[in-house]
Amino acid sequence: MTTQHIPFRYDFVGSFLRPSALKKARLDFADGKISREELTSVEDEAIRDLVSKQKALGYHVISDGEFRRATWHLDFMWGFEGVGHSPTKTGLPFHDEAAMLDDTYLTGKVRLSSPHPFVEHFRFLRQFEDENTVAKLTIPAPAQFLEQMIMPFAAENTAKYYSSSVDLMEDIAAGYKAFIKEVYAAGCRNLQFDDCSWGMCCDPLATLYFGTDEKGLQDVMEKLLKINNMAIEGKPEDLRINTHVCRGNFHSTYANSGAYDKVASTLFARENVNAYYLEFDDERSGGFEPLKSVSGDKMVVLGLITTKSPVLEDKETVIARIKEATKYLPLDRLCLSPQCGFASCEIGNKLSEEEQWAKLKLVREIAEEVWG
Repeated sequence: MTTQHIPFRYDFVGSFLRPSALKKARLDFADGKISREELTSVEDEAIRDLVSKQKALGYHVISDGEFRRATWHLDFMWGFEGVGHSPTKTGLPFHDEAAMLDDTYLTGKVRLSSPHPFVEHFRFLRQFEDENTVAKLTIPAPAQFLEQMIMPFAAENTAKYYSSSVDLMEDIAAGYKAFIKEVYAAGCRNLQFDDCSWGMCCDPLATLYFGTDEKGLQDVMEKLLKINNMAIEGKPEDLRINTHVCRGNFHSTYANSGAYDKVASTLFARENVNAYYLEFDDERSGGFEPLKSVSGDKMVVLGLITTKSPVLEDKETVIARIKEATKYLPLDRLCLSPQCGFASCEIGNKLSEEEQWAKLKLVREIAEEVWG
């Protein structure tokens, strides 16, 4: 089924709750109690079990659940030369909780360290593709990488190595192009850019976050758009690159709020992806009207099922919301998924594995009823 592409009518974003055995193994490895080989063996077994469950539920896309990562984005950045990290002392300010993620910063010029570890991660996953399923790889968007290094808290350090954002953008984009070439050679035909940078731009406090004014924020958005398109430019024709736009997902908390209106004419109209996985699980995401800006024949995956709560959504309510979205985009260009992953970081969201699978079962049931 490698000629098939995501998104499917019922889909998911990428990350899954880590099984307890995997969490223990990763802690044991960090404490020096087990070897890297022993940890990899536990990861391999957990991924085999995850893929088996994804297939059993009837999904046509498989992922490794991001089981080999501490976070959805930083581990990927650490695979590049010129990127360092250390335990955070304060954490990132999420709603009601600080996300204790490693501080990640430049230590030199950005360059792909070849081969990137994620290429081998994908090779392991790809062996489970069959006539009914395709494997997808999730990585942070180039814009997310750029944002990590140009935010006010990072700008002074970044200036040690880059006198202009243009040079930094060129190096990041070149690194992504090299990675895309590597992972394509490994058989990847479905790649997903996960991107919180646009969620920050939507937020009422966006100018404060980026240390600028409204005009400066427009300049920031142009850079985010440009670096994503730079990385995509020249990709193989049969490689599908989609993006998930997120407002933060840590331990069932969020980082940002705001409707898509502010970014629609940039992100939806001009980013050269094939599809958008969008959060629409609560009032923080606003309405569907910005979908009018989605250009060409690009698809939209409506994230109407929340991963932040174990409570199952009402089926008829979700179906009504899909119908509402068709006022702005035809039904044949829409799909359904949870709004985000279930465990963007190892800690995971506040629901059980059983509740996780119930959410995905509901997504499939609704999609089959709506699209047949």
